[in-house]
Amino acid sequence: MKLKQKVFLLLAFILSFTLVLEAAAPAPIQSNNGIAISSVDIATKIGNDVLKDGGNAFDAAVAIGYALAVVHPVAGNLGGGGFAIIRTKDGKNLALDFREAAPQKASANMYLDKNGKVIEGASTGGYLSAGVPGTVAGLEELRQKYGTMSRERLMEPSIMLAEEGYAMPLHQAKSMQAARDKFLKFASSKSYFLKKDGSDYKEGDLFIQKDLSTTLKAIEKDGRDGFYKGKVADLIVKDMEKNHGIITKEDLADYKVIWRTPVVGTYRGYTIVSMPPPSSGGVHLIEMLNIMENANLAKLGFNSASTINIMAEAMRQAYADRSAYLGDPNFVKNMPIDTLDSKEYAKKVFEEIRVGSAKPSKDVKPGLGVIKAKLVVLPEGNNTTHYSVADKFGNAVSVTYSINEAYGSGASIEGAGFLLNNTMDDFSIKAGVPNAYGLVGGRANEIQPNKRPLSSMTPTIVLKGNDIYMVVGSPGGSRIITTVLQVISNVIDHGMDISHAVYAPRFHMQWLPDELRVEKDTLNKDTERLLKEMGYTISVQPDMGDVNAIMIPKKDGIFYASPDPRKEY
Repeated sequence: MKLKQKVFLLLAFILSFTLVLEAAAPAPIQSNNGIAISSVDIATKIGNDVLKDGGNAFDAAVAIGYALAVVHPVAGNLGGGGFAIIRTKDGKNLALDFREAAPQKASANMYLDKNGKVIEGASTGGYLSAGVPGTVAGLEELRQKYGTMSRERLMEPSIMLAEEGYAMPLHQAKSMQAARDKFLKFASSKSYFLKKDGSDYKEGDLFIQKDLSTTLKAIEKDGRDGFYKGKVADLIVKDMEKNHGIITKEDLADYKVIWRTPVVGTYRGYTIVSMPPPSSGGVHLIEMLNIMENANLAKLGFNSASTINIMAEAMRQAYADRSAYLGDPNFVKNMPIDTLDSKEYAKKVFEEIRVGSAKPSKDVKPGLGVIKAKLVVLPEGNNTTHYSVADKFGNAVSVTYSINEAYGSGASIEGAGFLLNNTMDDFSIKAGVPNAYGLVGGRANEIQPNKRPLSSMTPTIVLKGNDIYMVVGSPGGSRIITTVLQVISNVIDHGMDISHAVYAPRFHMQWLPDELRVEKDTLNKDTERLLKEMGYTISVQPDMGDVNAIMIPKKDGIFYASPDPRKEY
C-alpha cells in the first residue's frame, strides 16, 4: 500500500472517529439449556420449550418452522422453501436444500409475451409465479434424520395456534394492512387475511386459521405425504388448474430435498460454514471475508469511512461475480467456487481496490476479467425469515426459509389456508430486466423444469476451533449476504457481543445499482462527507434485515442470543 493511501486511511479514521460505534442495544438473552431465537416471540417460545423438554436443536427447528407458518405468514410458510446449515454434535457440517423448484411445465420464456416482452406481474403475483414448495419436505427430512421427538409433539403447538387463534401482534397487523391490495386480488386470500366484513385485522384481534390447522393436521398424521399427496395436494392442483398455474400432482409427489456439502472458509482464525449453490450466500460471504482479511478493520474502526470503503469494494466485486457464475449446481456445471473463495483471488481483488476511492461499478469485471464468464448479465429476490437454534448437546442449525416477496404471490390455496410463494421471480426472467430486488444475474439462473432459482439466503454457522461460536442469518433479499457479513465482522473484528453486533447500523453495496445504501443512523456527517469525496453515491433507505443470532463465546455452558429490532419483515 502506498504511503499516500496509508495517510488517507489514517486521516479518514481520525475524522470519522466521532461516529457512534454501536447502536443502543439491550443485554443479550441468556440460557444454559441451549437457545432458540426467531422473529416472532410465540415461535421462539415454542422452540425453547422443546429444548427445555429435552429435545435437540433439530426438534426445536422443526417446531419453530411450523409455528412461523402460522404466526408469521408474511414470510413463514408451508408454501415456500429454504435452506438449513447444520452442525452435529459429532462434528459434521451439513447443508439441507429444500428450495422451491420450477414445475415440469416451466420454460425460459414463460413470462414473456409473443413479442418477447416481459408480462408485468406475471412472475411476481398469482398462481403462475409459484415454484413447487419445499418447506414441508425440508422440515420432515430434518426431523426424521436428526430429531428425537415425535411429529405430534413438535406440531401440536402450531395446530393449536391455527385452530384456536392468537392475539394479532402490532407488527403483523401493520404488514397485513400493507398487503391489503395484494389479498384483494384473490378470493381465498381475502377470506383468510381480511375480516368477514372486508376490514383489516388490528392489534389484539383474535386471528384464527381453521383451514391451515386442517392442513397441519394432515401433515401431523401422514408426514410429507400429508402435504405432497392426498387432499392437500388435490387442493393445490385444483387451484392451479382453475387459476392458470402449472404445478401438477406429479410435481408435488416428485419433489425432493437435496443434501449438499456446505462451503467452508476461514476468517481471522474462525471457520465459516455456509450455504452452497443454489444459494449464492455462502460463496460470496466467504469471498468478501477473504478480501476484508487483507485489512486491519479493527484498527480502522467500526463503520469508519476507511472500513466502509474496503467492505463496500469487497461487496461490489462479490456481487459482480454473483451475476456471472452461480446457479443450480444440478444444471450449471464448473462453477468457479474454489477460485472465488480462495485467499489468492481475494488478495488480487484487494490489490485492485483503490483505497480511499470508490471504483465505478462499470469498471468492475466479474472474476477480475480473468475467470471466464460465459453468462449474459441478468436478476433475483427474497422475502424471508431466519431462525437459529443451538442445544446443550453440541448441535446447531441455522434455517432461512422464504416465500420470496412479502406474503409471496398473494394467492392462497382455497381450503388449505396457506399462501403460495412467488419464487419463480428469483429466476432470470429476461436478459437486462431486473426483478423485484434489482439484482443482476446470468443465464445460469434462467428458468428450466425442476431447476432451483439462485438465492441470497445465507444461513451460517461460525466455529472457533471445533466449537460452535455463532449461529446467524437474516432475511433481506439481495441484502442478506451483506447483513450476515456485518454481524460476523462486528463480533470478530470489533469485539461486540451478539446483541450489539445485531443492533449496529448497516450498509450495503451490490454492484448494480452503483450506490452505497445506508440506514439512516449508519453515517455521521464527517463519515458521509469522506465517502462522498471518495466517489460514493449515498442512498439512505429503510432498515436492512431481521437477524436472529446466537453466540457461544466460552465453554461455560451459557448461550447468548439476540433478535433484531428492525423487523424488516
